[in-house]
Amino acid sequence: MVRAPEFPKDLAWLNVHRPLSLKEFRGRIVLLDFWTYGCINCVHSLPDLRYLEQRYKDRLTVLSIHSAKFENEGAIENIRQAILRYEITHPVLVDQDFKVWQSYAIRAYPTFILINPKGYIVKSIAGEGRRDLLDQIIQELIENNAIEPQSISFALEEFPISPLAFPGKVLVKDCLFISDTGHHRIVMSSIEGEVLHIIGSGNSGLLDGEFDQAQFSAPQGMTFDRTNQLLYIADTGNHAIRCVDLKAKTVSTIAGTGNQSRVIYPHGGKALEVDLNSPWDLEKIGDRLFIAMAGAHQIWEMQADKIETFAGTGAEASFDGAIQEAAFAQPSGITTNGKELFIADSETSSIRSINLETNQVKTICGGGDLYNFGDVDGIGEAARLQHCLGVEFSENLWIADTYNHKIKRIDANGFCQTIAADSLNEPSGISATATHLFIADTNNHVIRKLNLTTLEMATIKFPNLCAPNVCLPN
Repeated sequence: MVRAPEFPKDLAWLNVHRPLSLKEFRGRIVLLDFWTYGCINCVHSLPDLRYLEQRYKDRLTVLSIHSAKFENEGAIENIRQAILRYEITHPVLVDQDFKVWQSYAIRAYPTFILINPKGYIVKSIAGEGRRDLLDQIIQELIENNAIEPQSISFALEEFPISPLAFPGKVLVKDCLFISDTGHHRIVMSSIEGEVLHIIGSGNSGLLDGEFDQAQFSAPQGMTFDRTNQLLYIADTGNHAIRCVDLKAKTVSTIAGTGNQSRVIYPHGGKALEVDLNSPWDLEKIGDRLFIAMAGAHQIWEMQADKIETFAGTGAEASFDGAIQEAAFAQPSGITTNGKELFIADSETSSIRSINLETNQVKTICGGGDLYNFGDVDGIGEAARLQHCLGVEFSENLWIADTYNHKIKRIDANGFCQTIAADSLNEPSGISATATHLFIADTNNHVIRKLNLTTLEMATIKFPNLCAPNVCLPN
């Protein structure tokens, strides 16, 4: 066995009040999690880490090593926001310049390193879905080592107390629908900010029922059926599609089982019997509900009570062509002009399209591969985006260029241009009227309103909205 390399002393730590060393955890099992916060596979592993932390809290210490893929992910304040967004409760080391990554010879996100109580590496495991294997090895280490139970606590970052918390998406349809992602609920308000309904109790869970009883888990994208007054929601953390009946004031689950799918190839079946994988955004055309299935790197389609893969092999890559052969990488936004679907393909930092007549996929802006990103206005692949999460069609194509903290527009000539940048912090969702663009300004915990004529930005106030369990709206 090889002794685990010690951490460099010049790196920053979060979720703890001082730098840590591996040496101080001798006598305990240490689990290192190498991750980056925009990676869906890394996000999928967080519940597993939470489970292991709780199960072995007196004998196991989890330490996250954040090695940024995107430039934006390297900023300490952005990592702090991600820690809060994902409710991480263990120390996080900011691995600047991949120093720790290289010392442990890491090659993929996420990777887990198990270190025994004497400070030696026991196992290196790459990929998500490793809970059972990690659990087994930890049990063996406990059986084979005398570990004195000891409780340890850390000085965690403080979760923001604000009316909205990390809003992921916004939808404007006569009123505003807001995915209050960090509060696990949907807020429905007037365009001016008067709260009409709060949908969901604010507690994370998967529960159908009336508005004040229903539970979501980190909901994201939405689409609205005005005729039937139905709001469809990508309930991302629950790996489910939910439906809000505004007439009956009830929430029901229409797709997914609550379990994450581990299938990586195209498949489908009865909607309530098929496991889904982090649905992130929705678009409805007639009786067809299209789903940006971020965790599966695919686009899915639901009709009636059937759901199946529509486009994408399941490989995390960027390949154009027929929908059966194309590949996406964490698609996180979807919109339509009626003839085409437009996809914000976040991990390739590109906008993709699917022609609904020919079923052909092409890249229309940015991208090229998983590591082509930047901030450049231009046409086609000459343009550069950085982990874009939102896209909206309204005469032009509008982009929430999330990691560049900008709103961009692709005009009729295909030119991608920055339209707004001031004061935004990882905007993730956008929705348009003829005159305004509404923006989910995620890390600022607010909804912005951009005047498309003057390009003036305003913040919408919600005077009768409070965080869950803080106060109730009037």
